[in-house]
Amino acid sequence: MKPSMLLYIHGFNSSPQSLKANVMRDYCQFHRPDIRVEIPSLPSFPEQAAAHLLAIVEQHRHDYQIALVGSSLGGYLSMWLNQKFGFKAVLINPAIKPYELLADFLGPQKNPYTQEEYCLQACHIEELKALDTEVIANPSDFWLLQQTGDEVLDYRQAVSKFAGAKQTVIEGGDHSFVGFEYYPAAIVEFLAL
Repeated sequence: MKPSMLLYIHGFNSSPQSLKANVMRDYCQFHRPDIRVEIPSLPSFPEQAAAHLLAIVEQHRHDYQIALVGSSLGGYLSMWLNQKFGFKAVLINPAIKPYELLADFLGPQKNPYTQEEYCLQACHIEELKALDTEVIANPSDFWLLQQTGDEVLDYRQAVSKFAGAKQTVIEGGDHSFVGFEYYPAAIVEFLAL
């Protein structure tokens, strides 16, 4: 049997230094050191981020059983990778229509983690649209972790999109997903790593 790899995909203007990424890494290091954890620092532009993820997958998919954890925009990219490769995925407050949301963020940006400054343009919104997964082919591949108090995204979009999937919908919370530290063991179990 292939060894396991957990690919954590961070969100928009985030980084491998995000709290949830570190919670997953620390849990695996302490409890499941057999799992290889990859938390790539993704380029800010969607097409480049997708290409970066594809390169990681192509490098490792023949040697590892890969599963995904995606937060926010990382959840959107996880849906896209699932469509291509069938990887199981846990999505945390995922962006369902980021091309609508980020249309309001065109112009200069600064990543608060990396301090990278860049300009989000209309062409990048089109890149996001090109990565859209219109239909979830296998809802059983997914576990949705969603908080209704998400101040960034409309949580109902994700609940609707993943109607046939495992869902944990928690009243309140926020976009960061309050209490995430209680979930790593269940996440690893769901992903069958």
